[in-house]
Amino acid sequence: MNLIKKYFPDLTEQQLLLFEQLSPLYREWNDKINVVSRQDIENLEERHVLHSLAIARVISFQPGSKILDLGTGGGFPGIPLAILFPETEFVLVDGTGKKIRVVQEVATALGLTNVTALHARAEELKMNGQFDFVITRGVTTLDKLLVWTQKFLKKKHIHVLPNGLLALKGGDIHREILELPGKGKDYTEVFPIRNYFREAFFDEKAVVYVQG
Repeated sequence: MNLIKKYFPDLTEQQLLLFEQLSPLYREWNDKINVVSRQDIENLEERHVLHSLAIARVISFQPGSKILDLGTGGGFPGIPLAILFPETEFVLVDGTGKKIRVVQEVATALGLTNVTALHARAEELKMNGQFDFVITRGVTTLDKLLVWTQKFLKKKHIHVLPNGLLALKGGDIHREILELPGKGKDYTEVFPIRNYFREAFFDEKAVVYVQG
């Protein structure tokens, strides 16, 4: 919990308690259903929880907003962000049933009433026009993400950033941006995570925003 307290010193006691429960909960479920690599489970706070919270350095989700976490895996970035923004609704979706089961169990154990977990593929999801932002981590390339996610976005904007995609990315980000269709590349901004968190793990990672 030291890293979370270091970068988010204004958390409530309840939020701190929930963040403290994440590691033991994921260890317990990882022993039953392997959703996090062995190396990463030993570094869960840095590589999963804090990494997810990088999105909160780019934008503060407004109360009453609705966020879609597409390809959530075991619940990242959705679960940590749901703790940080308790008045925002998060829908966490993944095509792998066992991963969604872990998400459901973790959300239930934490009492997160602002989290809904769905077992579905992006192309099967019938929730068009319902979300302020789509968030993802390590799912696929930006061009594919943009095609998948645009239909889910609301027309009305209530944040400083217009509604769109927020993707936690590594690798050759600028090449992915160049491959975006149409004007997508013109409405993109890259936020290097090293500007927010100093750990070496984040040196080549960024939050990429693409306006919907």
